[in-house]
Amino acid sequence: MPSFKPVAALTRGLDVLRVVNELREATVSALHKETGLDKATIVRMLETLEHEGYVTRSPSNSGYVATGRTLQLSRGYDLHHRIGLLSEPILTEFRHRIGWPSDVALFDHDAMIVVQTSRETGPLFFNRRPGFRAPILETSIGRAYLAYCDPAERERIIARLRVKPDVRNMLASEPEKLEALLADVRARGFACMDDAYSEREYSRQMWAMAVPVQDDDGIHATLNIMMLRNAITPDMAVERFLGPLKDTADRLANVLRNGE
Repeated sequence: MPSFKPVAALTRGLDVLRVVNELREATVSALHKETGLDKATIVRMLETLEHEGYVTRSPSNSGYVATGRTLQLSRGYDLHHRIGLLSEPILTEFRHRIGWPSDVALFDHDAMIVVQTSRETGPLFFNRRPGFRAPILETSIGRAYLAYCDPAERERIIARLRVKPDVRNMLASEPEKLEALLADVRARGFACMDDAYSEREYSRQMWAMAVPVQDDDGIHATLNIMMLRNAITPDMAVERFLGPLKDTADRLANVLRNGE
């Protein structure tokens, strides 16, 4: 347990910087919608971040963009780069095998961070480059991680999400419903994207299924398949792709464990 209360101003500033990074170009209104902070607070955070060199006005002067200085914040963290490199040939081969793209994601504090994807070619790119942060409770990659991680870690994650005011975290405040969902994931051996998330992000055109990348040491990552709803039903996908998806996850776990 922490020995002091978190510094609220720092928390708000980091939230603003995170959303600027995610949106690529963020207006005050967009930041208000994403963070729930009042606009006066957002302006103060932006002006502070601009003073420190982490954001600047966009060329069109319609919003703010992150600067190169933000790269300094990630110099001490390279796990996602290493796992991304190890995963790339496996994902490429897997896409050629099944015809649908996949993501490999790691848990990162309060989200799943995509470290490698095969969505960067063909029509199913959807701007999901490595580094994209996906919500835990609504995505297949997040649900797969939460269902199979250590129970104590699961409780910590849920508690952390419960205090974050975000529509994507609503399930954290419905413990019975969430536990039933995760029990179903474990019983079936895979997780699916939430319909509400599919509606918001993809106009309900896409859905996804995901499995854990795990071994005797525990869960290391998660692996999904992204598919078009009008092209393949969930039942068809389970019959045709669940076996290859689990085999690929086992292969990834072996590669990650051995580092080669």
